[in-house]
Amino acid sequence: MSSVRATATRLWSSGPAVRIALAVLVGVALVGVFGPALAPYDPLAQDTANALQGPSLAHWLGTDYIGRDVVSRLLAGAPLSLLSALLAMAIGLVLGAIPGILSVFAPRAAEWGVLRTVDALLALPFILFAIAFAGLLGNGVWQAMIAIGILLAPGFFRVSRAAALTVTSAQYVEAATLLGASSAWLARRHVWRAVAPTVAVAAISALGGALLVVSSLTFLGIGIQPPTPTWGGMLASDLEYLSQRPLGPAAPALAIIVTVGALNLLADASRDALGIDARRPGRRLPAPARTRKEPVDAPTA
Repeated sequence: MSSVRATATRLWSSGPAVRIALAVLVGVALVGVFGPALAPYDPLAQDTANALQGPSLAHWLGTDYIGRDVVSRLLAGAPLSLLSALLAMAIGLVLGAIPGILSVFAPRAAEWGVLRTVDALLALPFILFAIAFAGLLGNGVWQAMIAIGILLAPGFFRVSRAAALTVTSAQYVEAATLLGASSAWLARRHVWRAVAPTVAVAAISALGGALLVVSSLTFLGIGIQPPTPTWGGMLASDLEYLSQRPLGPAAPALAIIVTVGALNLLADASRDALGIDARRPGRRLPAPARTRKEPVDAPTA
């Protein structure tokens, strides 16, 4: 508990940019939970007489091409956009981090097969694979999120495996192995505790990437079908009416950009606060040395 508190203190004291990112993410989380309840209008209600209106007191961000309130759709679309990204990240975490840790203890032949599978998945493009996956199993939320999770898994695999390899080469783990400790006990007792901070940082970074991919898929109409509001779907519909509403795509685009930017900034700050070497995920950077003020010599006559 003390280490968690110390990490949180270092994270909070990293600078104003990190505190702003944390405030943004707290606001986004609150919108994700209470967004539909805060919407001033029904996000699906159409008012064609007031279509493509600019910002006003009645509609703060205007209306879309069939008169739906943009603020209401932005708030109502937050839960699906954020939960879809969180679900995809969780699937990638389970499919990647656990096999990455266990691969360190696997026989050489099994290890070779898993590594070749991961290399093959890394070569697949996100969008094309998700489209093909949705075409084979149906155009639904779960199908799209599973496809994204599968492609996020290699990143978690490589990070967790690199961190686990560093831990298993430590002398205390080798001593435990010589004393007869099983691989499951080592993974649960020593490896996972050391790998967890690195995996947590990777999860924050992957969440931003997942939100981008989810927004891209909903932009193409994959996963979550219109008229259900999503940030990517709003962006796609607003782009068709740029001549009437040039700033129409600004609201959903800014929502995506600000959220992803805050997540990336938090991931970088968390990596620095935990002292994780980005080039070698399993290795901790040395703590900065404390500077001591040297006594100033008295001036001589």
